[in-house]
Amino acid sequence: MEHVPDIIEIHGLDTRFGRHVVHQDLNLSVKKGEILTLVGGSGSGKTTLLRQMLGLEQPAKGEVRIFGRSRYNCNFALLRNIRNRTGVLFQQGALFSALTVFDNIALPLRELRTLNEQIIHDLVMIKLNMVAIEPEHAYKMPANLSGGMIKRVSLARALALDPELLFLDEPTAGLDPELSESFVRLILNMRKELDLTIVMVTHDVDTLVSLSDRIAVLADKKVIATGTLDQVCTHPHPFVESFFKSIRKNLQHTDNRELSWKTGPMPS
Repeated sequence: MEHVPDIIEIHGLDTRFGRHVVHQDLNLSVKKGEILTLVGGSGSGKTTLLRQMLGLEQPAKGEVRIFGRSRYNCNFALLRNIRNRTGVLFQQGALFSALTVFDNIALPLRELRTLNEQIIHDLVMIKLNMVAIEPEHAYKMPANLSGGMIKRVSLARALALDPELLFLDEPTAGLDPELSESFVRLILNMRKELDLTIVMVTHDVDTLVSLSDRIAVLADKKVIATGTLDQVCTHPHPFVESFFKSIRKNLQHTDNRELSWKTGPMPS
């Protein structure tokens, strides 16, 4: 069997806020090309762990390695290289309200300081086309966009630098079922076209089932289970039994993306 390298390696991670311990001796790996989903109860530290992978928060102890490099013990050049190879879609989109759609997507390209405005213009339009946003929306302000369009524009910005690694924080939160399914289909298409590795946090079961190759369950201050949907559903932990209750009853053991309670095949 061909060895698949780990894009992210986390070893012995501890997170504390004062006396409050969020993570203790947490270990996790993410393999190239997979979609790994983090799930856990309120206060389990899912978003905190995501922020630590992004370099936005530093753990009290342990190691986070991205692309084989330490996330917290590297020089500026290596840190910039890691950042340029990653993209992130925040829960509410996090578009800059004072910038147009075009300028939001252009921002990371301009920060490179190596591209002229004509090239930036062409690249922004390519990204908008990738996420099915018409050119006439390029100069709208975020306040004039629908929730679904905000998600798509935010995804375009996350993909601006053609990253290898994409982080998604509650990507379908706030979307109605039809828009949610459409956005899931878009992410799957982007994953295939761009050969992305994706780390996602979600509490939405449909999104989890549709996208996840593997699932990592956070509870008791650590990752208590990792595996496919079939494997994780059988873990004897109260949170797992509660969270996956409806899935456990209906799981088809032929494909971890086919559930009998769905009305049709998942987007592919």
